[in-house]
Amino acid sequence: MNEKRYLGHVTLSVKVRRAMWNIAAAVLFRPFGTKLFRLWRLALLRAFGAQVSWRSEVYASARVWAPWNLVMADGATLGPDVICYNQARVVLMADVCVSQYAYLCTAGHDLKRESGASANVPHNNARTGLVVADIVLEKGAWVGTQAFIGMGVTVGEGAVVGARANVFKDVPPQSVAYAAVGHCAGL
Repeated sequence: MNEKRYLGHVTLSVKVRRAMWNIAAAVLFRPFGTKLFRLWRLALLRAFGAQVSWRSEVYASARVWAPWNLVMADGATLGPDVICYNQARVVLMADVCVSQYAYLCTAGHDLKRESGASANVPHNNARTGLVVADIVLEKGAWVGTQAFIGMGVTVGEGAVVGARANVFKDVPPQSVAYAAVGHCAGL
């Protein structure tokens, strides 16, 4: 598992960058959905700090929270309607496929950490600190449709995360994670 980092909250500079990205994505990214505009979408992601190969692909309907935290190697794909909630880095190595409707989530809340807010307000963001950790999908990994990958997870080389699986622990290379709790089995 990748190391978790305590952020506490989203900074003003990130909020401003996110606002700029949301406007650009709405006007210049999502409307250009055909394969003809693949390089245009990659150029726009690069303009916002993404480290994406020109040989990767991000579908226009994919939602990238912070392009500056996205790394994609040759042949990596973020499929249709993928949600990439990348407050920390999301790294897709060569030939990784993230299928439609998958959710990559690099952030959560530390429900045990107190920050001085009223104890009568459970799950209040002022009380629960923001925690982030990178997600790494190693070479040839495949994330199936509607799968959820939690913060800090590494999906090993050639591993498969089955449709609708929820993965909160590392998936070993050449294995399959399946079912709602992400059980692992040899390939």
